Amino acid sequence: MSLDPPTYLASLQSNIRQRLIPWDGAVRARTVTEDQYAKVRAVDKAKKPEQRREVVEADLDGYRLLFVGDEGKPSVVETAGKNANIVQYMLVLLADLLDAVPSLAKSLFKTTDPYRHFLPLLHSNTTEDTIPLLTAHALTRLMSLARDESRATLQALPVLLTYLSGLAKSTDAGLQDIAVQEYSALLFGHVSREQFWKQRSETVGPLIKILQAAAGIGNGGDSAANLWSGSTSTRNVGLEGSLGGGVGLQLLYHVLLVGWQMSFEAEEIGDDLNDEYDIVLLYTQLLRLSPKEKTTRLILSTLYNLLEANQKSLLPTAVLARLPGLLENLTSRHLTDPDLLEDLESLKELLAEYTKTKTTFDEYVAEVQAGHLRWSPPHRSEVFWAENARKILDFENGEIPRKLAAIMQQPWDNDKQVLAIACNDIGCLVKEVPERRHQLEKIGLKRRVMELMQSDDENVRWESLRALGGWLKYSFEQK
Repeated sequence: MSLDPPTYLASLQSNIRQRLIPWDGAVRARTVTEDQYAKVRAVDKAKKPEQRREVVEADLDGYRLLFVGDEGKPSVVETAGKNANIVQYMLVLLADLLDAVPSLAKSLFKTTDPYRHFLPLLHSNTTEDTIPLLTAHALTRLMSLARDESRATLQALPVLLTYLSGLAKSTDAGLQDIAVQEYSALLFGHVSREQFWKQRSETVGPLIKILQAAAGIGNGGDSAANLWSGSTSTRNVGLEGSLGGGVGLQLLYHVLLVGWQMSFEAEEIGDDLNDEYDIVLLYTQLLRLSPKEKTTRLILSTLYNLLEANQKSLLPTAVLARLPGLLENLTSRHLTDPDLLEDLESLKELLAEYTKTKTTFDEYVAEVQAGHLRWSPPHRSEVFWAENARKILDFENGEIPRKLAAIMQQPWDNDKQVLAIACNDIGCLVKEVPERRHQLEKIGLKRRVMELMQSDDENVRWESLRALGGWLKYSFEQK
């Protein structure tokens, strides 16, 4: 998959190509050898692309030695040493020749470790340093064109991803876009996607923050609370080609593209992706705000891959996120992209098949298992509790009360209503099945309800008082 290079990178490369390098002086100073200079001169910028290709293809081994060297034969990067102008020029030339002569990529791997002299160039104390940036681009082109999975590549890939993650964390949207496009080029197969996921605190985390900003939600605790409460709305869509948080549409598209590529590993990573990043909720919100068919297509396709591979765990969350209703609204839009329409129908069918067999009890269980309560209809329904309280206590040997206990142990500083809802549910369980109070007390729920009576949130205090009142009522009646 080929994308236009980011503007900053393309401009930097163009400037370097136009520089006048004093090659004769470099040869005299032994910064480059006569043979290295001859090979550079044979493919310099004056040559037409087809001439360059012919020259390189006729001497693949010579150009391999030029760029990566071999035993007893130093590469130009080694001989140039700290001559920044020559190193920069050669990095740009390498990327250019790899694009022009794809067979060069495979030939470079005849050297045992073609990365040996490039990886040290990635280390820099500033994202403004051009040599690491040019090195990262050249190595990305090498890996993506060669599709190599040798030991050398498996050792080099984590180093490259770490460097790119620094760009992704930048506040400069241009540098972020460079990182994301390089990520996309690297995620061509299972091995690279697996490594990308292993380094997710570096790689995935910053991309999630970009998506959260585009969705108009805060970071940290605020993000999940805002998503579940539905407090975000279409007012977050910005003007002049950007969404919430000033995220440009181009950057958003490229981040979504990386997410789509990673969704091909959905069977292995889908549950963790949702547990750690609330990905189903986040993508549902982005779908509401998506301003272009190309972004909508990527969101729908990613959601389908995730949900289809993890139906038991993620379909309940999708229903809680109100995705089925949103898909119906999308159907009424004048959408034309055939791939988008196909994914939309597939997703609707998947959710319809799931929801037609699910009861209100199933919805309640899914909400508790998702770990974030909201005032959905079952919580305030006397009929629901009368019919299902005992079933809730018995489900999976008491899993639901234990999950409620775990939810209540969290502070929920940014969404206190979760604690109020949990207290409501505990009170309803005590009211409907008073003889099972000991089961709730054993896992610490009575103690936690009593603690929450001191909450600084009025609704939490009220719901905890109601729950404890039921407890005391049945205690006194027993006496």
